[in-house]
Amino acid sequence: MKILVCISHVPDTTSKINFVNGDSEFDTNGVQYVINPNDEFGLTRAIWFQEQQGAVVTVVNVGGPETEPTLRKALAIGANEAIRINTNPTDGFFVAKQLAEVIKTGGYDLIIAGKESLDYNGGMVPGMIAGILGYNFVNSCVGLTIEGTNVTANREIDGGKEIVSTTLPLIIGSQKGLVEEKDLRIPNMRGIMTARTKVITVLEPIAANVNTKSVQFEKPAPKSAVKLIAADQIDELINLLHNEAKVI
Repeated sequence: MKILVCISHVPDTTSKINFVNGDSEFDTNGVQYVINPNDEFGLTRAIWFQEQQGAVVTVVNVGGPETEPTLRKALAIGANEAIRINTNPTDGFFVAKQLAEVIKTGGYDLIIAGKESLDYNGGMVPGMIAGILGYNFVNSCVGLTIEGTNVTANREIDGGKEIVSTTLPLIIGSQKGLVEEKDLRIPNMRGIMTARTKVITVLEPIAANVNTKSVQFEKPAPKSAVKLIAADQIDELINLLHNEAKVI
């Protein structure tokens, strides 16, 4: 079985977020980047299939040379091969077209992509790839078993879970629950050293439309100062909750 895991290069959640050029561009200065968490859950499940069923795992990213450390971390975790599509991931459709071309030429059986990325939270790419290629698609996947070409998947729905059966080739939108956080792999020294020597295949992008463009970003308004009310000032507390906070 050939598995392709789509990897997004996203800011660490502990990074301080700022924007430049009239709040139209993300400021990358001083920002640490990581594997998108939803992608990492998918990568960990792919490594399980590698160890238990002999799957070959390839990771792919759409981005410039600055994303290669993230790909090398994926290799250190256990991926066999890595591909970088040498272009800026401008919008969801453009990224989906690039990834669909890799999938089409690579003959992958299972494609795992995070259901959304931590930076833009678009939630578009996995479904778009499935639509472009005409592949089966299960989003919000929290469980996956494969026997031959037959697949049983659990997906999260409002108020519970749904169990679906389908067949390969398949695209899934991965998230927490596909594996648990305790199952995530921390690269060991041997993995890190091996990853340094592996060649990352760099592909040039295909022509594709860019249908959307980020015009401006806006950070949430800063939180107001906390007001402390003495324990015996119940009337004052009620007044503030009713007239200022408007929650009662």
